[in-house]
Amino acid sequence: MKRETSRSYTLGELAERLDARLVGDADLRVGGLSTLADAGPTDLAFLANRAYLKYLAATRAGAVLVHPAHGDSCPCPRLELENPYLGYAKLSRLFDPLANQPLRGVHATAVVSPGARLGERVEVGAHCVIEDGADIADDCVIGAGCFIGTDTTVGRESRLHANVTLYHGVIVGDRAILHSGCVIGGDGFGFAHDGTQWEKIAQLGGVMLGDDVEVGSCSSIDRGALGDTRIGNGVKIDSQVQIAHNVQIGDHSALAGCVGIAGSTKVGRHCLLGGGVGLSGHLTLADGVQVTGMSLVTNSILEPGVYSSGTGSMSNSQWRKNAVRFKQLDEIAKRLTRLERDIRDS
Repeated sequence: MKRETSRSYTLGELAERLDARLVGDADLRVGGLSTLADAGPTDLAFLANRAYLKYLAATRAGAVLVHPAHGDSCPCPRLELENPYLGYAKLSRLFDPLANQPLRGVHATAVVSPGARLGERVEVGAHCVIEDGADIADDCVIGAGCFIGTDTTVGRESRLHANVTLYHGVIVGDRAILHSGCVIGGDGFGFAHDGTQWEKIAQLGGVMLGDDVEVGSCSSIDRGALGDTRIGNGVKIDSQVQIAHNVQIGDHSALAGCVGIAGSTKVGRHCLLGGGVGLSGHLTLADGVQVTGMSLVTNSILEPGVYSSGTGSMSNSQWRKNAVRFKQLDEIAKRLTRLERDIRDS
């Protein structure tokens, strides 16, 4: 279902924002974004994938954001850009209902310690708890039910959606977006075994999130055992991701859903981890590494590139046969080595 907004823009205004080539009426106003198939006369649609080119000729959109190569096929006014998807991303924030809501101050049911500091134009939702020494910078929105622990800092223009938990001693940079249910600064999984039972290791470090970080719903970032867990600037973390204690993630990396990273692993800058990727502990991934979905990484990757593990889906009968062969690989390799040696010696 398409969300209505109260804002509209002329194509001329949007073209100027994107530095796009405008073909058509610069005074035409659009009040929302939509797909080619669903758009109406007051919507701006976009074409970023050739698979949807078949919908262009019949679109009812008021205008379309399109690559110049497809401009002549567009039946309505258009904004031409080399990267229409990037243009769509930039314009989407103009029509976001949350971004345009007025701030509502501190709710009467919120519990804010007298020792906490709230900046200018801060909204604190119902039933929030903000503890002593917390510092919330200007223009932040703290959604209903959030908990912000002692001596935790939230940078300016950040948004915490409902029921976010920030433990003590967490540092969140500017313009962060933290989605519902995420937990930042919980204890890392640290225990020592004495032969009969586990002795808990107190987690004495913290968590530091850089600027422009986004963390998806129900994701966890554990505090460091001694030093801090560090998430770089511009890192994007999807839902249900687990980041263990003392992990470091470089600037502008992105982690898809259900990624799990074990303790003290270092992920470089501009890395991409697909859904369900698992990284063992104490590894290093170089800058520019991409790991495809459902891969397990057990050794450091020191060169940029695309890496994969696991196998694609197949029929169960074929998988069972392959599983038997897999268990025979060691013996097959030994037999091959013996054969090669015999051939060389003959």
